[in-house]
Amino acid sequence: MEGLPTTTKNERRWRSKNLQTSKPSLLMAFFSCVAWLYVAGRLWQDAENRALLANLLKKNVEQRPQVLTVEDKLMVLGCKDLERRIVEVEMDLTLAKSQGYLKHQLQQSESSKQKLLAVIGVYTGFGSFLNRNKYRGSWMPKGDALKKLEERGVVIRFVIGRSANRGDSLDRHIDEENNKTKDFFILEGHEEAQEELPKKVKFFFSTAVQNWDAEFYIKVDDNIDIDLEGLIGLLERRRGQDSAYIGCMKSGDVVSEEGKLWYEPEWWKFGDEKSYFRHASGSLLILSKNLAQYININSASLKTYAHDDISVGSWMMGVQATYIDDNRLCCSSIRQDKVCSEA
Repeated sequence: MEGLPTTTKNERRWRSKNLQTSKPSLLMAFFSCVAWLYVAGRLWQDAENRALLANLLKKNVEQRPQVLTVEDKLMVLGCKDLERRIVEVEMDLTLAKSQGYLKHQLQQSESSKQKLLAVIGVYTGFGSFLNRNKYRGSWMPKGDALKKLEERGVVIRFVIGRSANRGDSLDRHIDEENNKTKDFFILEGHEEAQEELPKKVKFFFSTAVQNWDAEFYIKVDDNIDIDLEGLIGLLERRRGQDSAYIGCMKSGDVVSEEGKLWYEPEWWKFGDEKSYFRHASGSLLILSKNLAQYININSASLKTYAHDDISVGSWMMGVQATYIDDNRLCCSSIRQDKVCSEA
């Protein structure tokens, strides 16, 4: 009798073994296909990107002119010529301003009955109330006498900035004092501080020349007594002199050791000899109107050093200033005819 096909024990073992060995092969084949697809995709993408970049470069090359035409060259030359003319006009405008050809100043001069001889700015600070009262009772007129002096062409004002905390008690006390005495020149844009003195001199000359039309502008320290009539006589003899930089001229060693008196942080700029250039002493220095205008016009770019007299001296080196060394302005000298002295 024929029966159902049967499998032996050995055959079953063989088939089971074949199934077990074929699984790793299938996995390897699957991963190989995935890797091949990934590589092929990247190659296709890179080729597409290269083709796109090539097309863009080709278009740029086609759009860029290979040779400049005559019109193009003329246009380039025209732009350069226009740029040169603009620079020349700006230089002429700066020169005109430095010589006093400012619209509002011309109007001011035409409307003024008399051009002032001098504006004298006496430096002061928040804690110098007693000094101010001492000056008001000595060489500096007050009240009606101050107004009569202005009629002679001389304006005198105490020069001060504003407190770091704008509007605080320091500012209020100055405003109250000024309301009574009317002899302050308050620099609204300047912060009053010892370390800001070099900037204060720039603010003073810049603002004074905008407020008064005078022959001379004078900066005086707060520890200086003035022979007012002697100073007025000195200025009268120099009336009409432009580009005048007047004072007790001096020079000296630059202090490079930090912590010492008169230390100059930028001492290395003054050369190996460490010596200052010739400049007027800061106790009392005088500038003619056009030099004060120069400071006003260029105030944003003028460099200040640690000391105000050095700063002014450095500005004067950049212009055709006439240096006038007058020993009568050496306040610490023993001359009998000097017009200032240390208080």
